[in-house]
Amino acid sequence: MPQIRRLPETLVNRIAAGEVVERPASALKELVENAIDAGACRITVSITDGGLGSIEVTDDGCGMSPDQMALALERHATSKLPDEAIEQVATLGFRGEALPSIASVARLTIESRPHDAAEGWRRVIDHGALVEEGPAALPPGTRVRMEQLFAKVPARRKFLRSARSEYAACHDVVRRLAMARPDIAFTFQHGERRIFSVQAGQSAPERVAQIVARELADNGVAIDLERPGGEGVMRLTGVAGLPTYNRGVADHQYLFVNGRPVKDRLLTGAVRGAYAEMLARDRHAVLALFLDIPFADVDVNVHPAKTEVRFRDAAAVRGFIVTGLRQALSTGDRRSAQAPDSGAMARWQSEPVEPSPALRSIFAGRDWTAQAGERVAETPLPWGSASAEALPQGRAEAAEDLPAEAADYPLGIARGQVANTYIVAEAADGLVLVDQHAAHERIVLERLRAAGAGDTVAASQALLMPEVVELDEADCDRLEAQSEPFAQLGLVIERFGPDAMLVRAIPGVLKKADPRQLLRDLADDIATHGASLLLTEKIEYVLATMACHGSVRAGRVLSVTEMNALLREMEATPRSGQCNHGRPTWVKLSMDDVEKLFGRH
Repeated sequence: MPQIRRLPETLVNRIAAGEVVERPASALKELVENAIDAGACRITVSITDGGLGSIEVTDDGCGMSPDQMALALERHATSKLPDEAIEQVATLGFRGEALPSIASVARLTIESRPHDAAEGWRRVIDHGALVEEGPAALPPGTRVRMEQLFAKVPARRKFLRSARSEYAACHDVVRRLAMARPDIAFTFQHGERRIFSVQAGQSAPERVAQIVARELADNGVAIDLERPGGEGVMRLTGVAGLPTYNRGVADHQYLFVNGRPVKDRLLTGAVRGAYAEMLARDRHAVLALFLDIPFADVDVNVHPAKTEVRFRDAAAVRGFIVTGLRQALSTGDRRSAQAPDSGAMARWQSEPVEPSPALRSIFAGRDWTAQAGERVAETPLPWGSASAEALPQGRAEAAEDLPAEAADYPLGIARGQVANTYIVAEAADGLVLVDQHAAHERIVLERLRAAGAGDTVAASQALLMPEVVELDEADCDRLEAQSEPFAQLGLVIERFGPDAMLVRAIPGVLKKADPRQLLRDLADDIATHGASLLLTEKIEYVLATMACHGSVRAGRVLSVTEMNALLREMEATPRSGQCNHGRPTWVKLSMDDVEKLFGRH
């Protein structure tokens, strides 16, 4: 029988390193987090060969004395957990495994000097063995250098990627940590090249725009929302890109929980749900969200790398994020992706323009000023028919009831129609081109939402014969626990034995849906997230499809009154800067741009 033996300390550290140090970027993350927790105001990161050659992190934090430095290189020794209340941890690191784990698989040089010390101290560990220590000359703070990663562990070394791939991972780590702490100055260098340098004291949106993309400042909306939750208050801040400013991959979504960069499925699912009817399915939003939540309501001790978290009330967190994003986008994204810089546009974004009485009377029986939460009074006539028949030409005609001053309206006054698809309008500061189908598609969707926003229970379609859906018993338990919220959305279900559910009614807008597939999808979604928004997202998708089919089509000739009525309602409609698929509904050419085209500048 094999004998049980205690593993040597060096082997224990190498095993621990397998959990903490997967690649150069994971070691770099631990070193920068240590610098942040040390109270640094400035952090400099320098790497060579993508981190495969060396990684050096220098900070001006509190520093360490020689005896503290020796203790820091022992396993499970940390200054970041003053007591045993691990559920109240406020620092980025707390396990006490990073430095000894790195030192066991690389050559690690630590130099540090406390602010009240006359000189610093240096300690060199080569793959777990102390090879050098003594006095060191450096300013107050700490400098850590890692070299020869996995040099004595070839089985691990051969699994590392190319220098370019490892550099990309290191760059992402430093970028996320720099965004998380705009109060700290960061400098990042690769070899002799400086990648970026940011100063301390910036706001979070400024820091994000400088690091991610400078155009995000002009194509994003700020978020700042608070809500009571758990044992305190939840707060969501950051910047969210307009739906028209998107990417083909989700790599430009930066999520932070209590200042900690995370990659969490619940948070990414909430972002996807918030943008559900504003982006094409193969496009992804660009944003940075900072969620501050009471420490007792989130568990950060889930993964050795601390990139995953677990929430006490996951459904409340997801709902809070979806609400915050949608509120921000509904107030700020009347802009297109090409935002004009006029004062009129700034006023429009803060105070929606009310349609004039003359334009409001163009379509009899329509309430053009309905706000969110109010039911829209709608005649059964299709848009623009009967009372406002389209004229047979696509050019603008004079009309007595139209305003004469384009400066009164951010989107200007209609002057004509091009290719029976695009409206040309004259604004005070330039020319506006509007995609009539995309614009009206968004307007119809928002009116459909407003029409049902005041109902306490969504309209449902009772099934002539209730349908029995057989599922696993665990799935039935999950669905039964959510039956009341589902009933509010129009889905009426009840338990029908241990492994079946009875469907009595489905939402009216989903009357053609397959109840069996609907319940299976909902059960899977609850199992994944703990609470479901999938049903409402399905409803939103159906509403978007209805809006597309009920909108003014491309190729239809519009009269001048119809064009102006469409422009005025765009000015009063949330999210009118993009259609339901994330495409821009309008763009603007400034007068300076027009004059440059004709050589007047």
